[in-house]
Amino acid sequence: MSATPLAGPAAVVPLSPEEEAVIRALGRLMLVMPRVLDADLQQEQRMSLSEYSVLRHLSETEHGRMRMNELAAACDMSMSGMTRLAAKLESQGHLRRVRCENDARGLNAVLTDSGLERLREAWPTHLRSVRSHIMDHLEGLDLRRLATALEAMAGGDGASCQSSRHDD
Repeated sequence: MSATPLAGPAAVVPLSPEEEAVIRALGRLMLVMPRVLDADLQQEQRMSLSEYSVLRHLSETEHGRMRMNELAAACDMSMSGMTRLAAKLESQGHLRRVRCENDARGLNAVLTDSGLERLREAWPTHLRSVRSHIMDHLEGLDLRRLATALEAMAGGDGASCQSSRHDD
């Protein structure tokens, strides 16, 4: 299929071949990369990428706690999915769910010492995976500009483009 539209307003500018290649590669990357990172964590750590993400987000907060709805949003999960995952992590001793002090209807997820230790165990695996599947392919690119562009495309404010405690 060509990059020209089948029909539409004359003001629409078709994608160049290079732009079309970028769009197709990004689409494939969005589908493949989470699976690849998840597979590496599963194989070496018996941990899913979702579990890792929950523990990582909690570890990056000042007191290792987040409202469940905020954690779900940060991990791009539904509340029901987050509830199931939190129950699993809680049964493993990696987090606790406690009532919010300010709102008895809300729950906080709280990272336990066991959860922090589990994250530390999995971190080298995740870092190797991120380096081999992503960073090694970006050599020579302006990573700050790339991060800013990706955040803008994702609708973020760019705050996560700043340095964090974890180099992933």
